[in-house]
Amino acid sequence: RWLAGLAVLRGLHLMLLLLGRTVPLSFVHRVTTCCPSSLSRPVFVSSVLIKLRTTTSASYSTVFVSAAGQNTGTMPERRPFVRLPTDVYPVNYGLCLKPDLIDFTFEGKLEALVEVTQATNQIVMNCADIDIITASFAPQGGEEINATGFNYQNEDEKVTLSFPSALQKGSGTLKIDFVGELNDKMKGFYRSKYTTAAGEIRYAAVTQFEATDARRAFPCWDEPAIKATFDITLIVPKDRVALSNMNVIDRKPYPEDENLVEVKFATTPIMSTYLVAFVIGEYDYVESQSSDGVTVRVYTPVGKAEQGKFALEVATKTLPFYNDYFSVPYPLPKIDLIAIADFAAGAMENWGLVTYRQALLIDPKNSCSSSRQWVALVVGHELAHQWFGNLVTMEWWTHLWLNEGFASWIEYLCVDHCFPEYDIWTQFVSADYTRALDLDALDSSHPIEVNVGHPSEVDEIFDAISYSKGASVIRMLHNYIGDEDFRKGMNAYLVKFQHKNASTEDLWDCLEQASGKPIAAVMGSWTKQMGFPIIVVDQEQVSDDRILKISQKKFCASGPHNGEECPNWMVPLSICTSEDPKCTKLKVLLDRPETTITLSGVSPDQWVKINPGTVGFYRIQYSSSMLESLLPGIRDLSLQPVDRLGLQNDLFSLLHKQADMQEEKNRIERVLGAISAPDLIQKVLNFALSSLSHIILLCLYFILNVIVE
Repeated sequence: RWLAGLAVLRGLHLMLLLLGRTVPLSFVHRVTTCCPSSLSRPVFVSSVLIKLRTTTSASYSTVFVSAAGQNTGTMPERRPFVRLPTDVYPVNYGLCLKPDLIDFTFEGKLEALVEVTQATNQIVMNCADIDIITASFAPQGGEEINATGFNYQNEDEKVTLSFPSALQKGSGTLKIDFVGELNDKMKGFYRSKYTTAAGEIRYAAVTQFEATDARRAFPCWDEPAIKATFDITLIVPKDRVALSNMNVIDRKPYPEDENLVEVKFATTPIMSTYLVAFVIGEYDYVESQSSDGVTVRVYTPVGKAEQGKFALEVATKTLPFYNDYFSVPYPLPKIDLIAIADFAAGAMENWGLVTYRQALLIDPKNSCSSSRQWVALVVGHELAHQWFGNLVTMEWWTHLWLNEGFASWIEYLCVDHCFPEYDIWTQFVSADYTRALDLDALDSSHPIEVNVGHPSEVDEIFDAISYSKGASVIRMLHNYIGDEDFRKGMNAYLVKFQHKNASTEDLWDCLEQASGKPIAAVMGSWTKQMGFPIIVVDQEQVSDDRILKISQKKFCASGPHNGEECPNWMVPLSICTSEDPKCTKLKVLLDRPETTITLSGVSPDQWVKINPGTVGFYRIQYSSSMLESLLPGIRDLSLQPVDRLGLQNDLFSLLHKQADMQEEKNRIERVLGAISAPDLIQKVLNFALSSLSHIILLCLYFILNVIVE
């Protein structure tokens, strides 16, 4: 599948060459620089942002441990996954960690201010790969109560702290001493191996918590809706850099060891545990300030600070863009971007401390334009999360598609603003949009939004459908609403739910109020059912009016949809004419199987194009007469490159029916004939189109592109 995907991509790149436009293969770079995760399966990445983890599902057992640490027996059983109880919740975590970079262990102390909402004699938290030494609870103004037992539920990664008497309703302080391992799993609090300039192997201690691995660093309520503030202190070697979400407010010698220092960070805003981060290691950095006064640093391996300057430039341009777009200021005093040696995800949007692979680094003398574009996109993506995801967080992992789909769309909007010379939207169509269409046409696809029960299910559904289709339908939504109303709705959403949690429906409500359009109904048809429609279009000229007959049906890569009930979508349609190919003449919402539209003032010699800008997430099948009328726009290049690309892609997608092969071959040849293609390319296309194998077509595209390049 990965090779087929690469072949499709290179084929699309060739199409762009045929259209007279060279587009750097930034997407190829994104795929080839993103190694598979420990799940050992190929991964398509919209912007190298699909964060995969290994989730082991050991048999469930409740281990009863006395306060003295003695194992008193096990009781095997199976239980369905349930979320944490709500009788106790955190208000503030006071967390102190002391990592050992030699033995790969760490010691931790937690003092959490909690609120007891109803009397209980136990506290249930998330905990994984951590040994609790002691635990106690001190009610406000009362005496400290020591826990009498710690019951670990391994499969659900929970621990129940038992107390000899009921904890009464009100505030209190939960204290826990614990130890853990700096693991080599690239999740939780783990060790990252690197080599110094002298060739010595050393280790940094870094974090990766999304979706459910903060519990591997400290006992916590590790669910996105259970937010709190954090006061973090790190005890580290004095020759190491220590970073966390917030700025350093105190750094002093550690009294018990002259080789260590105690680094204290400012209190964070209220936030989810999966966004907490800390890094201890050897790094250089470059620094600047955004026009909004936010300190921006990019941390690099020692001796490579120069390679962080491009990411720094992108970040300092990106923050003001989002400040202006959302009309909500970035709420932290600083933002750090850091390149990690061992990092499973493409990047992670930890609030104020964004972690990346070392692909973040750009050698100014030896880096290609596709590498720069990848860095611009991935920085744009992660900084968008500082608002959409961090400031306002999804209530549960079911809504993570919106988090990632939105950021996967707006990263392109940001890069297009900061670097207009990239013509980045054409690349979006050739990478994300086209890939999503190809995958979503398969019978094995799935809806964008799928209910998530156990957090381990996140890895099963977050693929190119969730990321690339998610980004594509949000792009379509933005076009349907219009930028002004979209921004109003986004601002209302962020202001209403800042420092809180929200669901997908909450965003639809805000956009609906801002635009006056049926956003929830429209988007529900795209996110809750798999697939997409093919829009069949025919035309008739009546005086100076163009009558368009438009219908929709489900598009399937395997052939016509044969189900008893054919699904329908609420399809935002845009229509342009040759009078102004870049300007939409009419917008309509196709909310039924078929309709008729009248375009006034369109003369017989003008052509009509559906979906200008290739924004709508659907394929189009034109009648022969409509296709014929578009040929002049292809010949004189008045049809935009992205529309010529979309037209060719739609035509090739119709080659799935053998009975129609000759007809489709003729249609494609007419379009390609309007382009001054080299003889070699024309011969190969003729051969490929005359065959009945789509795979042959893809392979020939791949080979031909190598010859051309």
